[in-house]
Amino acid sequence: MGLYGSAPEAPDPKQTASAQTATNIGTAVANNVMGNANQVTPDGNLTYTYNTQKWTDPLSGKEYDLKVPTATQTLSPAQQAIKDQEDAAQLNLATLANTQSGKLNGLLASKFDISGAPAAGKSDAIGLPQYQSFTSGPKLQTSLANAGNVQSSIAGAGSIQSQVADSGKIQTSLGNAGNITQSYDFDIDTSKYEQALMDRLSPQIERDRAALETKLTNQGRQPGSEAYDRAMDEANRAANDARIGATLSAGQEQSRIAGLAQNQAQFQNSAQQQAYDQMTGLAQFYNSAQAQQYAQNANDMQMGNAAQQQQFSQNQAQMQANNAGQEQKFNQGLTAAQFGNDALQQQYQNQNTATGGNNALADQRFNSQQAKYNLQNQERAQYLNELYAQRNQPINEIVGLMSGAQVDSPSFVPTQSNPMPTVDYAGLVQQDYANKGAPTSRSKARCRTSLAACSVSAGNWPASRTSARRRTSRKSAASTSTGTKVKAGTLPSG
Repeated sequence: MGLYGSAPEAPDPKQTASAQTATNIGTAVANNVMGNANQVTPDGNLTYTYNTQKWTDPLSGKEYDLKVPTATQTLSPAQQAIKDQEDAAQLNLATLANTQSGKLNGLLASKFDISGAPAAGKSDAIGLPQYQSFTSGPKLQTSLANAGNVQSSIAGAGSIQSQVADSGKIQTSLGNAGNITQSYDFDIDTSKYEQALMDRLSPQIERDRAALETKLTNQGRQPGSEAYDRAMDEANRAANDARIGATLSAGQEQSRIAGLAQNQAQFQNSAQQQAYDQMTGLAQFYNSAQAQQYAQNANDMQMGNAAQQQQFSQNQAQMQANNAGQEQKFNQGLTAAQFGNDALQQQYQNQNTATGGNNALADQRFNSQQAKYNLQNQERAQYLNELYAQRNQPINEIVGLMSGAQVDSPSFVPTQSNPMPTVDYAGLVQQDYANKGAPTSRSKARCRTSLAACSVSAGNWPASRTSARRRTSRKSAASTSTGTKVKAGTLPSG
């Protein structure tokens, strides 16, 4: 087997191809049988039968039996009766067409005679109309006589007064009414009030504490006892309450003094506001008098401007009256010119109407001649169409009979297909060959990577025995340097 083991023998391509062909034929036969299912319907049945046909593989020479299907379609009794009637009707039509077609020999043998047709119209008998030309239009009046000049300016009415006489200055400022008191001073420190109260309370508190201690001692209550501590605790709470009361009283005294300072500041501001209001009223009186004087001056100016406007309106009315007279004279001249032009235009239109009437009469004579020409041609065409119809009618009837007796082509039912995938036999053979050769390839790769680590079934193979390994892989039996017989695929000991 050698150090790496014997490599698998490569598959024979011819055998692989032959095996692949056999699997493909088997799959095709199965697909053929599975796909062609018999069908049973109310109108008829579809049945498949199979015949065996021999086929020889040109590559391998093997002979295969192929299943060749035959599809047979049969109608139900009712459908078969309908088909028999349709076939009989088509046969009758074909027979009738065959009989009538014999009459065409005499019809087509006769000459097509059109000598009796009416004569066609003659175009040279139609004369073109002779039209009259329209005369040139009349000479119209395009200008008017002078109606006088249009007055475009108004006489002067005097100057317009655009300013009001001076009525005095407006007072825009007030005198000083005094400063506003924005803050007031008072002592916000309550400690001195609190201290004054505590100076009055502390001696009494000390005297009461000493009297209580003497009383407790006389009662036999010693410091540290429960009764002594309870009495002293009550005394301490009473003293603390007195101190808290002194603190509250000090805050109240401080609030009273602050209120007095606030009242004083409010009185001062009220006096300042009174003085300010008096100065404001005096300034408003001065300004009211100035506004009255200004209004009187403005009225005088408006009266002067109104008189100037009245004079201007009178001048404007006079100018408009003059222009209206000029406009009236112009319109009268324009009306006279339009009247003359309308009369000339009416006369010209009358001439054109007469010319148009003569030309219309010429058109009417031409249309009458053309209508007569068309009527003659239409009569001839109608006569020829009747001859053509008389000759073509038998032919059309035979063609119609033949079209109804056409032979129907048989309708074939398409075979069903339910393909089955073929087996990739050649691929499976190649994959099996690759799988068998994979261990040998991996062993060779490991030995090339590290020759000393190569391992075989008989034990580790020394690196110094490379030449002996190669010899044993080529022979079935070999001798070592000592003459010992070694079987192929084994290794000598030592």
